[in-house]
Amino acid sequence: MFRPLLILNLMTSSVFAAENASLDWKQLPSLPDPLGFAAPFAGVSGGALIVAGGANFPDKMPWEGGKKVWHDNVWLLKRPNGAWREVGKLPRPLGYGVCVTHRDSVLCVGGSDSERHYADAFRLTWNGGKLLTETLPSLPTPLSGGSGALVNDTLFVACGAEQPGEQSATNRAFALDLSASKPAWRELPPLPGKPRMLAAGSAHGDAFYVIGGVALEANNEGKIARVYLREAWRYKDGQGWQRIADLPKPSVAAASPAPVIAGRLLLLGGDDGSRVGFQPLDRHPGFPDALIAYDVARNVWREAGNVPAPRATLPCIQWNERYVLPSGESRPGVRSPEVWSITQRQ
Repeated sequence: MFRPLLILNLMTSSVFAAENASLDWKQLPSLPDPLGFAAPFAGVSGGALIVAGGANFPDKMPWEGGKKVWHDNVWLLKRPNGAWREVGKLPRPLGYGVCVTHRDSVLCVGGSDSERHYADAFRLTWNGGKLLTETLPSLPTPLSGGSGALVNDTLFVACGAEQPGEQSATNRAFALDLSASKPAWRELPPLPGKPRMLAAGSAHGDAFYVIGGVALEANNEGKIARVYLREAWRYKDGQGWQRIADLPKPSVAAASPAPVIAGRLLLLGGDDGSRVGFQPLDRHPGFPDALIAYDVARNVWREAGNVPAPRATLPCIQWNERYVLPSGESRPGVRSPEVWSITQRQ
């Protein structure tokens, strides 16, 4: 009776292995900043790749008492073999928000700086050699470390933290119909699982996905601590939230929105919690390099190979035929200016 299940598992595993082999990884020009940034905004406008904001530790590492600094620089890359140049500034130093590309512009929602979290939303457009900024309706609440993705013309945003300090997370969710004559956020039913932050968002067909993340809960000593999650959820208008298969292991701060290639949703990098508490911090080996794939049709997750340069807290953007992963953290406190991309090998 177990033989059909064994055959099915072997077939599914071979499909995922073949998928990983079919991914073409390519390094693009690194950002001009020697450190790189965690959680910048990114997207495509005017045919160019835009990366903006984010945070790093420019003076000393955090274990040496260094202070995290948020940035407002906007960088632009016209072509994959070109050179980055600074083309403007964000309205303020900002990072850890939600970003997507919509109708040749970069949508930036929420985020934080050194003092507070924001509900602001705005659109960046590269047009005629100039960077234009357009204000969009603000979220109903400040939100940093949220997850989001674009489903057709509707931007979905869920979870995150409403206040700084990592004392609590939220499971509230919102949607903004960008095709409306007067777009306005509508609040969705809350995600039924644990309130969380740093989950990956994704979209496939008419569905929005929220994957993994960390809950913030009191530990045995009564202190608020991170709880690494394996839960994954799907939302469809008219159907609400549905819990899908759990991840094979936790996933936190993977590249988001997670890309979907050949019907597989891909979690690229992120933190699975297996190296939490590693000492000494200056010798941390980096985040795990597992690539986790979700077969949307079969509702199955599998580890499907390795990421050549694992990162956490970074966006993922489709630029022409490739998905681009700019900067991010290579290990706790340490950023990378490298920019990687993937596509399906022909």
